[in-house]
Amino acid sequence: MRGVQNICHHFYAFSLLLIVFVLFRPAFSTHVNTLSSTDFLTNTSNRTIVSPGGVFEFGFFKLASSSCWYLGIWYKNIPERSYVWVANRDNPLHSSTGTLRISGTNLVLLDQSKNTVWSTNLTRRCVKSPVVAELFDNGNFVMRYSNNSDPSGYLWQSFDFPTDTLLPQMKLGFDLKTGPHRFLRSWRSPDDPASGNYTYKLETRGLPEFFLRSEDFLLYRTGPWNGIRFNGVPEMPRLLDNILTENKEEITYTFRMTNHSIYSKFIITHSGFFQLLTWTPKVQLWNVLWSIPNDQCDLYVLCGPYGYCDTKTSMCNCIKGFKPKGSQAWALGDMSQGCVRKTSLSCGGDGFIRLTKMKLPDTTYAIVDKLVGIKECKKRCLKDCNCTAFANADIRKGGSGCVIWTSELVDLRNYAEGGQEFYVRLAAADLDC
Repeated sequence: MRGVQNICHHFYAFSLLLIVFVLFRPAFSTHVNTLSSTDFLTNTSNRTIVSPGGVFEFGFFKLASSSCWYLGIWYKNIPERSYVWVANRDNPLHSSTGTLRISGTNLVLLDQSKNTVWSTNLTRRCVKSPVVAELFDNGNFVMRYSNNSDPSGYLWQSFDFPTDTLLPQMKLGFDLKTGPHRFLRSWRSPDDPASGNYTYKLETRGLPEFFLRSEDFLLYRTGPWNGIRFNGVPEMPRLLDNILTENKEEITYTFRMTNHSIYSKFIITHSGFFQLLTWTPKVQLWNVLWSIPNDQCDLYVLCGPYGYCDTKTSMCNCIKGFKPKGSQAWALGDMSQGCVRKTSLSCGGDGFIRLTKMKLPDTTYAIVDKLVGIKECKKRCLKDCNCTAFANADIRKGGSGCVIWTSELVDLRNYAEGGQEFYVRLAAADLDC
């Protein structure tokens, strides 16, 4: 009889323990990298989602100088929090309780009154299988059906909605199938992740090139893609692989570090700089490897039309065959009006001068043909009375493709090393002067 009582006693204790476990178990372990449709995340639980290799962490955070709560991603093993993505940057949680859960085929962030603060905002579709959200070691947070791990089948991914940071494997530019234009926008301040004044966008109207803007004011451009790198950034660190993809599905840029063990990222700062940072474990600091604008010559249209900035002196000069438009202003240090031709083009006996190691002009309104070479490019330019200059579109294997400018040439500079050859049209009278 005593044995039966002991069995009953142990069974009762086990049942009680099971009930306690079921009622009070955490929504999910901090050691898993997925959130299921039956789980949820709150800003009061101190629980997070961690990528499989422990590189990134996803969850709620609050900045020291603010009472607002945000949902984001940061490096897990770096002591000083370094945020790489923020979901609700422009709509923070002001209440003491916030909950993230999966609803149908959407991620939704709710405040304490169950109002939606942020959502993936996808069109409702049939739930074919359980939906899960997953954090990867590259920093991408995705939502997918549990039975489909193919990246092309993701319902949603944070990489499509960058904030101020570009990570390796993350893309900026255009997805021509689904439509999003991925670009970076700065934080408002170091303590405020709200959308700031500065953007860094890939434009593709001529050749692909990046533009750094403050609101509608253009501050800097990288120069066009030349097959290897962006023409205006010859100093880009060699430990970086630049990758531009241009096809029927996308026109995008991404990068890789040749040393994959290094934590690296591009950021656009709240003060308007675009920088490449790498983490240095020995000193526990982010090291700025590259930053633009870097000098006075980087400033957009500093020297005006047909003027170029000399890297050695950071001074403006007129292209051969041109003269300062406002000589008095130039003498006072204002070269923004640029230069004008000494002799007007005749469209009959014109020729070209060859400039070397140049940052090519803005290609926004240039004509691009990647199927012809430099000889045919020259012929086309001579036949077009509006043509002002031409160059190769691609510098690999001796050069290929054709870019023709039919308007003013702006934002030129030369380099001690780098840049490329560029041919400017002049009247015959100015070719030998």
